[in-house]
Amino acid sequence: MSQIQFLNRQALYLRPDPARVIVRPFKPATEPRDLNPTDKTRANHIVDRVLAMSAEDATAQLAEVLENFQGRHRNLLAQFEARADEMEDAFASHDSFTAIKRQLIGAYFLNEYSFESAALFNPSIIAHPDQSGAPEGGLRFILSLRAVGEGHVSSLTFRAGFIAANGEVTVDPTSRIATSPSVGIRSLGPAGNEVSLTFASSEDISERVIFPITHAHWHGIEDARFVEFNEGGKRIFYATYTAYSGDAIRSEFLETTDFVNFRLMPLSGNAAQNKGMALFPRKINGKFAMIARQDNENLYLVYSDDLYSWNGGSAILKPQFPWELVQIGNCGSPIELDEGWLLLTHGVGPVRKYSIGAVLLDKNDPSKVVARSREPLVRPEPSEREGYVPNVVYTCGALRHGERIILPYAVSDTSSHFATIRISALMHAMTGREA
Repeated sequence: MSQIQFLNRQALYLRPDPARVIVRPFKPATEPRDLNPTDKTRANHIVDRVLAMSAEDATAQLAEVLENFQGRHRNLLAQFEARADEMEDAFASHDSFTAIKRQLIGAYFLNEYSFESAALFNPSIIAHPDQSGAPEGGLRFILSLRAVGEGHVSSLTFRAGFIAANGEVTVDPTSRIATSPSVGIRSLGPAGNEVSLTFASSEDISERVIFPITHAHWHGIEDARFVEFNEGGKRIFYATYTAYSGDAIRSEFLETTDFVNFRLMPLSGNAAQNKGMALFPRKINGKFAMIARQDNENLYLVYSDDLYSWNGGSAILKPQFPWELVQIGNCGSPIELDEGWLLLTHGVGPVRKYSIGAVLLDKNDPSKVVARSREPLVRPEPSEREGYVPNVVYTCGALRHGERIILPYAVSDTSSHFATIRISALMHAMTGREA
């Protein structure tokens, strides 16, 4: 069966917007690993120059800065003050100074960063924890997206929207303003750091940006795969993501119940040293279960007694068909159907062309492959081949709604698109396929 017979692409694209910015630290000397005598001198020179201003000039300069930037950010003065608090090392050798000069110094050590100027891609979709306002027979959802800005730094951002009873997808308008959370960090010793994040609940979800914080993900929080996990009537949202330090990658874990408060932490074990891990939405035979790719080629099934330590695993899927002979990987957490676990996969073929396929795993023993698509469900259309990375379609997680799979997917690592797939047609296309 051709993909045209069961894939319905929708006329809805999410594209990167360079006008969306957050303020980030400008660092001539702020991180301990960056500090050296020259940098400290430079920071103190900036402070000296601000202190040399008259009170009138400092007041006028701060007013000009606020006029230029206040409409682009929330609570800008508070952010200046918070940045000044972080600059205490540079202030230590100076006399006390006024609140206005302190705020102005904070402004000099910040810069705007356009966090999605290059790309907005690799989406993952889950049901919204608040279904108020959902259309009859429909569903409210949250979409996570990987945003890429200057220097190819990846962060995590969100959108909300509705799925109608007929599968039509609409996305809420995006806020012009973006905000960063308050941050708490707790050392876990050699394992790394646990990070707690809190946004203002009054902010629209599209304002919330999770930017790299620890050294482990200093250059990127990449490809979050969200899943709603249910156990004993308790609902929590988990996501695995790739932390990229600039030198190394590893899998890390995010959890939230409300998309206002988040906790991020590292995963341990030899199965967590690569990328592309995806958690099953419930325990399998009393254990947590994960699909992982440990060797850059094949997909593994890994079990754990807890959520944070993953070791071993068995290979359950290997490249088989021409469109996936370079490597395969998962495209998000498995989706539970009556027929079994639906696992969307990506395959890399000739000229590094990425396509999306599907596998059906046994519901009680997901190490058993029941069916497998010989041909991709989604491959780049001619209009989808051009972008930051050509010839790529990719997703980090789909959602079942009624008798359809709602599939958000990335187009050439640049923008995001939506399609729907009828489950019955997909099952028919996979029935009898060689696994």
